[in-house]
Amino acid sequence: MKLCFATNNQHKLDEVKRAIGESVQLLSLKDIGCSEELPETRDTLEGNSLQKAEYVFANYGVACFADDSGLEVDILQGAPGVYSARYAGNHRSDEDNISLLLSNLENASNRTARFRTVITLIGISQEPVFFDGIVKGHITTEKRGTSGFGYDPVFVPEGLDLTFAEMSIAEKNRLSHRGLAVEELKTYLKSLALKREK
Repeated sequence: MKLCFATNNQHKLDEVKRAIGESVQLLSLKDIGCSEELPETRDTLEGNSLQKAEYVFANYGVACFADDSGLEVDILQGAPGVYSARYAGNHRSDEDNISLLLSNLENASNRTARFRTVITLIGISQEPVFFDGIVKGHITTEKRGTSGFGYDPVFVPEGLDLTFAEMSIAEKNRLSHRGLAVEELKTYLKSLALKREK
């Protein structure tokens, strides 16, 4: 089965390629000739992932899925949330986003947070299908680790001592929000394949 992952983020593409396995031939936006920036103007993770998937399917006719992820910090009333990638401005700098987050949490005793991913799949069934992944944890007081991207250097999953940036991609995929959502997607695709075989 061929599926396009509607993202311009090479880090995300690498993670999902490793997680989704060989049963799916994963295409990038570059593979289908899409070079434009995908629209992301909705105010929810579900809305943004749907908007991106709909754009690719409508303009390129390729079955695809898109994701939107957000870091939700309890003491910040769920911020940065849907604005996680541009928390410190539209230039989308990971360094600036992390610096602003740590500044906003300075002296905060409650640093609990969660990462959430919503994946929207279009072009396989008549209606869009959504998959959700959540991992709880807390925000560190300083960056740790050099792997991953985004807020990975300051997020420690519940029950562990390592940040996502201190883990290998394989380790992160086993318990990350995106990894969990991709597992739901894989399970769904396998169920469709089994139905077709019957």
